[in-house]
Amino acid sequence: MDMSSAQIENIVRQVLAGMNGSVAPATNGDLPKTAHVAMLVDKKKFEVKEFPIPELTDDDILVRVEGAGVCGTDVHEWRADPFGLIPVVLGHEGTGEVVYLGKNIKCDTAGKPLKVGDKLVTSVISCGDCYVCRMVPGRTNLCDNQGVFGLIGDKRGQSENNRLNGWFSDYMLIRGAGATYFQVNDLNLNQRMLLELATVCVHALERGQSTGLINFGSKVLLQGCGPVGLVMLCVLRAAGINYIIAVDGNEDRLKIAEKLGAKKTICFKRPDEDTLEKRVAKVKEIANGVGVDFAYQCTGAPAAAADIYSYIRRGGGMCEMGFFVNNGEYSVNPHLAMCNKEINIVGSWDYSAED
Repeated sequence: MDMSSAQIENIVRQVLAGMNGSVAPATNGDLPKTAHVAMLVDKKKFEVKEFPIPELTDDDILVRVEGAGVCGTDVHEWRADPFGLIPVVLGHEGTGEVVYLGKNIKCDTAGKPLKVGDKLVTSVISCGDCYVCRMVPGRTNLCDNQGVFGLIGDKRGQSENNRLNGWFSDYMLIRGAGATYFQVNDLNLNQRMLLELATVCVHALERGQSTGLINFGSKVLLQGCGPVGLVMLCVLRAAGINYIIAVDGNEDRLKIAEKLGAKKTICFKRPDEDTLEKRVAKVKEIANGVGVDFAYQCTGAPAAAADIYSYIRRGGGMCEMGFFVNNGEYSVNPHLAMCNKEINIVGSWDYSAED
């Protein structure tokens, strides 16, 4: 974990521990009046603030937060505010217990019965009005007005009387049309905190499968073994993909990748793998002398992203899933990288409630 992630984690832990000890459970009859949040008030500056919990309606859900993950996107927002959200309560990889359930809410987005005391995770928020929402079923991740609790788009929850729509808080309020949420009583806390990231990876798997190039016999390369890459590795293994090559510059991450099922690892800091030419030769040696059938680009580094095409065989494919924020550009020769090899390229953005 880098220092920025550790700093964010520390203040989130402070909030979840409560200002005066552990957060006490609540019920419909005994609700808190205020909530504490870790608010990003400026670049690289969080402040713990206390806000009143607004009057709850028959269409609201109040959740006592039990855990929240620190995503790389949270770190990007902390460093540079690329989405222009400040001031904002971040945290989109979280989970908690329902302590208030409006009487108009009977079930979660999947139709599963919902009650006070249930464990909950949130999903994306779609507007229901744009072209994609109306005309492209199952692709609400591409909603023109998409919101994500604790991140992009949903300004409805960031009004003066409600700063409680991010998981970096001790209580979170779910309100408004288009909100999606799921009851997950059958999962433990760690599993629930990974669910949002896992869903991102399931969506990326589906995008890759849409090319027809991913099957049980495919050789798949995974570039980037941070949290996204490692969970993507798990999703690929769960889908029956047995031959995965993991590429990274961190030996510790590559050791984890091996434990999770990667057949081969390549580290660009090893002397025999420290140039693109050496790495391509190693990949071809592993992959039938021609390159991999499919590759997932999981880093947010433009220089690394430019390399991915070189590992792929002619007629192969790749999925770009590493750039959830604008980290810059890279140069690529479209004749050599794409056209001459007839590579199938797909992007993957977020996920839909269906995922």
